[in-house]
Amino acid sequence: MGLLRLQPFHLDRPEAVKELISRSGTEWIAVLNQEVLRLKNVGDFVCEWFFDFHTLPFDVSRVQVTLGRAFGMARLRGQGSVHVQLPEHELLGDSKPIRELRKLLSKLAPTESPVLIRGESGTGKELVARTLHSQSLRRNKPFIAINCGAIPEHLIQSELFGHEKGAFTGAHQRKIGRIEAAHGGTLFLDEIGDLPLELQANLLRFLQEKHIERVGGSQPIAVDVRVLAATHVDLESAIEHRLFREDLYYRLNVLQVVMAPLRERHGDLSMLASHFSHLYSQETGRRPRSFSEDALVAMGMHDWPGNIRELANRVRRGLVLAEGRQIEARDLGLASHHGIVAPMGTLEDYKTRAERQALSDVLNRHSDNLSVAARVLGVSRPTFYRLLHKHQIR
Repeated sequence: MGLLRLQPFHLDRPEAVKELISRSGTEWIAVLNQEVLRLKNVGDFVCEWFFDFHTLPFDVSRVQVTLGRAFGMARLRGQGSVHVQLPEHELLGDSKPIRELRKLLSKLAPTESPVLIRGESGTGKELVARTLHSQSLRRNKPFIAINCGAIPEHLIQSELFGHEKGAFTGAHQRKIGRIEAAHGGTLFLDEIGDLPLELQANLLRFLQEKHIERVGGSQPIAVDVRVLAATHVDLESAIEHRLFREDLYYRLNVLQVVMAPLRERHGDLSMLASHFSHLYSQETGRRPRSFSEDALVAMGMHDWPGNIRELANRVRRGLVLAEGRQIEARDLGLASHHGIVAPMGTLEDYKTRAERQALSDVLNRHSDNLSVAARVLGVSRPTFYRLLHKHQIR
């Protein structure tokens, strides 16, 4: 945390101040005199880039409380953003479904058996496939993914199996297919339920015989891969309607993972939203933001038909549209829990809202353990109780 005395020239060159504040990873407190307070854009600037503000001359007791809160929030922000540095295959969350998923994946990863990953669109099926690969003995070999529903039917055979030069019009050179490219590693067949029936037969033959033939070729090529497949389609229903081969289904469905939709993981919403806020802050050029109480309630009440993919997109939008230090429900495109979200108001109004949000965040993170929450925020238990009473949280 740090104190920065704002001068008029800072507002004339705001980019230099923003660069310092963004780069440091510190919670900054603005120190203002009466001259600066009268400047036109100081309110918006402080709300956007500073944890809090104080006017000169200092009220020492108030400054001490603010420093304690800033220290606590910096620690919270560090805890909340540590997962940004985790590998891309890291599964975030602490809800029961995600804990059970991690436990299951630790059992499935070391095996060589095919795994069928099922779940709604946007639940992170490819993330699970990458996790299985990264925890397997094949982790240092290729991970090759192909979306069976995204490639035109007349091209997918060549994409999967490759082709020889002259195999068809436009085949000017030999091409290695995805299956062959995955040799020694893992082949991930996304949206396997969309694979045309003719290609299902070819894939089944490969799974049985462990070799392929390129399009236009006659030489069998041995390929050693572990096959993972994913689908949002009801394959049992597809089998009944003769849209999916039953024998291929049993080849792929040796082990199964069922992904929980985001609406069943509400305990993970805050952590995931914080992750995306940090992840997309560089892309959007905005400082990572926390979420207002109204935004958290709105997210909890939303059904999330697009699951994690939808959450990521809404947070990206929220970062761009947010006008204060917090993302509001309206910034996410969600209905406000209060019907109408109040305007930002004065700096004191903003500070009150931020203080309440900090208390709510730390209580949620530490399961209402008041002693731990007070210690994290850097305040004494009596001060913590007074803050709870002030904001009518308990």
